[in-house]
Amino acid sequence: MKITLLFFGILKDIIGDTSKELQVTESITVDGLKTHLLQKYKELNNFSTFSIAVNEEYVTANYILNTNDVVALIPPVSGG
Repeated sequence: MKITLLFFGILKDIIGDTSKELQVTESITVDGLKTHLLQKYKELNNFSTFSIAVNEEYVTANYILNTNDVVALIPPVSGG
């Protein structure tokens, strides 16, 4: 199934793009997707605490992705 990935902050610099389309297996969880991305983009291991939102809502690690979901990867944010 196809999902769209959106990258923000430093993560878009690591990936080299603001978005990508990805074919994944049926019944993949957010945690499974995160594992896949950490293996594919080794530099992401420095930011393994990034948050994930699906269709503009934060979800838990066991959330099961669906066809055409839009998955946003959001790095930790700090400011003053």
